[in-house]
Amino acid sequence: MAKARIKVPSSAKKGEIFEIKTLMSHNMETGRRKDKKTGELIPRKIINKFECVYNGKTVFSADFHPSISANPYLAFSCRATESGKLEFRWTEDGGAVTSETKEIQVS
Repeated sequence: MAKARIKVPSSAKKGEIFEIKTLMSHNMETGRRKDKKTGELIPRKIINKFECVYNGKTVFSADFHPSISANPYLAFSCRATESGKLEFRWTEDGGAVTSETKEIQVS
């Protein structure tokens, strides 16, 4: 899997709602395209699940299907409750997981 880009504010006030933006570079092969050299179908390989976990609690998740575009972009909101860690996980067909973490300071 390729690299993820994540935009999270470094700090927020307690109770404040902040925006999170993510972009995952991924081809999202549907399994319907043929290899130009061999003529064989390229196996399906898509991101099928995204999850954001804030200090151990899932705050956002999404299931993806073959019609999702390449390089999926997500933007969603979250309420600042306490300082800590935001974990982002993208799971693709076959079970491979790409994860990133970001820290946020809540005052």
